Amino acid sequence: MAFGRVYAILLRQFYLIRGSFSRVVPLFAWAGVDMVLWGFLTRYLNTVAAPGFNFVPALLGAVLLWDFFIRIMQGVTIAFFEDVWSRNFLNVFATPIKISEYVAGLVLSSVGTSVIGIVAMLFIACFMFKLSVLVYGLMAIPFILVLFLFGISIGVLGSAIVLKFGPAAEWFIWPLPALISPFAGVLYPVSTLPVWMRPVSWILPPSYVFEGLRAIVSGGKADGTALLFGVCLSLLYVFLAYRVFVKVYKNALRTGLLARYSAETLS
Repeated sequence: MAFGRVYAILLRQFYLIRGSFSRVVPLFAWAGVDMVLWGFLTRYLNTVAAPGFNFVPALLGAVLLWDFFIRIMQGVTIAFFEDVWSRNFLNVFATPIKISEYVAGLVLSSVGTSVIGIVAMLFIACFMFKLSVLVYGLMAIPFILVLFLFGISIGVLGSAIVLKFGPAAEWFIWPLPALISPFAGVLYPVSTLPVWMRPVSWILPPSYVFEGLRAIVSGGKADGTALLFGVCLSLLYVFLAYRVFVKVYKNALRTGLLARYSAETLS
């Protein structure tokens, strides 16, 4: 893998963002709105709940971590969509770039854009609503790692779906975090779910993160074995998502789909 080619993909995204105010604002605006909305909700819940329980690390912390996952996932897909919207695939893949280098560039672009949103969310959560990330201790590291890897896997898989079915299929990708969140137990324990929904939670790495977060906030300890399983599961999903993307790309290359990419069709 040549880092120079990976850097070229990253640099392209930087120039796109730098030259467009409409691309800069969404990097932190919606994340900030989420923090303000949920922050005031947690403040209200603290006034009506039993004394001694603080909703800020339990609820606002969960929202912050889930938004982190969404930022990572959308960072990959939006970077990919830029090439979809500008019909730029032929230009990119006419170069010697490898598919692994292209995907690595998308991932690095996601990291760069996500950092802006995370900094904005942390600023609001910590200074406006007194969220202390220290309450999670060292467990914050595996929490972030699991969500980061899972976000990358969903982002790459979503990009593969759009590459396979065409630009109009991007509307299948935007709702993915909302479809996953009920099973992941972001705001409530997995035990709250009906029995038939729980097996889906067991194969979703974020569910182990939020179960661990609630255990810490309740005064207990996160299950290290469960978090390790979540990390392994996330790594597996990253590998599978990449393999799917490579297979779809090779099929698009063989059939000439890249040359006839059209926003008016799903085939």
